[in-house]
Amino acid sequence: MPAINFQLPPLLATALFILAVIAGHRFRKEWKKEKVSWARWLYGCTAAICLLVVAFIPLDLS
Repeated sequence: MPAINFQLPPLLATALFILAVIAGHRFRKEWKKEKVSWARWLYGCTAAICLLVVAFIPLDLS
C-alpha cells in the first residue's frame, strides 16, 4: 500500500496564513465586545485550523 504524501504548495500556505491572521484579528475584535457570539467561534476556529495546517503539513519546495 503506497504512503499518502501530503505537501502544501507555498502559495496555498501563504493564503492560509493570511486567512489565519485576518480571522485572528476578527476573533480579537469579537472577544473585546464581551458578549457571546457565534462569530467568535467561527473566527477562532478558522484561525486555529489554518495555523495547524500550516504548522503540521510540510511545504512542497520542489
